[in-house]
Amino acid sequence: MSEAMASVDAEQVDVLICGSGSAGLCAAVWLSRFGINYKILERRDGPMKIGQADGVQTRTVEIFDSFGIAEDLLKESYHVLELAFWSPSPDDPAAGIKRSRYAPDKETEISHQPHVILNQARLNALMIGDLEKGGVPAPIEYSTEVKGVEVDETAADDNGAFCVRVETEQDGVPKTYQAKYVLGCDGAHSTVRRSLGLRMLGDSTDAVWGVMDVYPLTNFPDIRKKAVLNSGAGNLLIIPREGDAMVRFYIELPHGTKVADVTLEHLQERARLTFAPYTMQIAETAWWSAYAIGQRHADFFHKNHRVFLTGDACHTHSPKAGQGMNVSLQDGHNIGWKLGMILRGLASPGPLLESYIVERERTAKDLIEFDRGFTRLFSSKYRQENGITAEDFSEQFVKAGRYTAGQSIHYDASAVTAPVAGNEKDIAANVPIGMRFPTAQVVRFSDAKAMQLVKALPATGAWYVVVFAGDVSQADNAARLQKLSQTLSNIAEKFTPKSVDADTVIDRTLVLAGERKKVEQAEIPEFFTPATGKWKMKCLSKVYADDKSYNSGHGHAYAAYGVDAQKGALIVVRPDHYVAKITTLEDAETLGEFFGGFLKVQS
Repeated sequence: MSEAMASVDAEQVDVLICGSGSAGLCAAVWLSRFGINYKILERRDGPMKIGQADGVQTRTVEIFDSFGIAEDLLKESYHVLELAFWSPSPDDPAAGIKRSRYAPDKETEISHQPHVILNQARLNALMIGDLEKGGVPAPIEYSTEVKGVEVDETAADDNGAFCVRVETEQDGVPKTYQAKYVLGCDGAHSTVRRSLGLRMLGDSTDAVWGVMDVYPLTNFPDIRKKAVLNSGAGNLLIIPREGDAMVRFYIELPHGTKVADVTLEHLQERARLTFAPYTMQIAETAWWSAYAIGQRHADFFHKNHRVFLTGDACHTHSPKAGQGMNVSLQDGHNIGWKLGMILRGLASPGPLLESYIVERERTAKDLIEFDRGFTRLFSSKYRQENGITAEDFSEQFVKAGRYTAGQSIHYDASAVTAPVAGNEKDIAANVPIGMRFPTAQVVRFSDAKAMQLVKALPATGAWYVVVFAGDVSQADNAARLQKLSQTLSNIAEKFTPKSVDADTVIDRTLVLAGERKKVEQAEIPEFFTPATGKWKMKCLSKVYADDKSYNSGHGHAYAAYGVDAQKGALIVVRPDHYVAKITTLEDAETLGEFFGGFLKVQS
């Protein structure tokens, strides 16, 4: 570090997270699992009490489930199951709105998890609870304002250097930190971004919307459904809130409205007009705001691969599609495990850190393009000018469901995502490389428990090699599996420190075909039953069968994944559950080269 940046009074920390929002906390959950020294700086005087975001994508629910913290989320939240569309009656437009269509909120194949509504403050509390599950308070410094961030570029190539200096004030008292890595999770007005001279690119529209959380007194029949109202008075989106009483309204305001001129009384009157002929009175308003829609993204998402922007610090957009909190959280989810592997000495910094830029920058740009189209779709003026009917609107809204569920993200090739070779469809037809690993029901071999296969891939920080070995009661398949197991064992051992369990870096999951009762435990190769934990007991939770269960039917997992049971398949799944590589069982040696592109050989 340069003499100008060095400070004997500075506190050193491996990762400094600026902001305790969804992105920062999700990254912290990963870092805590890797045992990394991190600290979160938050300008508020305590945890978030009431958040503005509330829509929780199915992908975010999957992430919470992989962390083992989805139970309370699912129990406390409102589950969005049905969409209702309302528009003026074509026979008598003056009569007000009439229901035009019902639709499922999500198609079954999108995810096994639901789309739910829960206040962001509660989501953050669940992640903080995970950070504190050992009884130690989460390392969050409240009432701390970041004043400036500087990178010592002369030391940035030294992996061990604390080359980022962060100046702060805690309750008005100056304090300096030095960190190896800094995450800018400090929102749309990010001090981190401005300190580094990074800019937001994009524009604002003249469309103004109001939003309010209310307790409605109404005879409108779909008040507890997610509903879209297109009326002569404008557009309104209903989002029922958790607790069975409060409802959120997003309300389109007339063209030419200025945000500064919007009042609560104005919003309530627009809502009353939009619901006609139904009555709408507001018993109480818990929160309200107005905003002009804009779409922007940062010109760069990092500085010297030492400071990384996440969430609103690098992308902003309208809130109606429920993307902001979710995409921000998934930024933190992406960078968190990568920093964890790097700082544990398991992976090289360059390939993993560059993949964050490649993956999340494209995600942000795709989101902004989607948001522009989604915003136009909600504009009465745009629909009138382009002849978009109420039926067209509802159809496009439903088609956007996979994207708004967070399930259409596709990562390009990088060190941690193999290029598509062209034969993957012949190996696992329904598993695209670069997308999130889908799930199907299987039966655990050791105890006959029916479960989703993704439950066998918890977020421990390990990579998963998922092997579809076919029916090993057949001699040829059994011999093939034995040979494969030795190859995989050699590869995993190469990248695993001697001081940790064999499944710490490269974990393994075996999915058999055929009747599991025809196979004995002794026939399962030791690679899939490693000795782990304090007592080095044989782990029996890594082997599953695509077979009929006692109480839950047959999952038909091989068919769901598009795998031929005679040929089998090998799928590499990243710690964040994205598919990294697909190959045949005979080509397992190629995994050594793939993992060697970013993992460090351990002595």
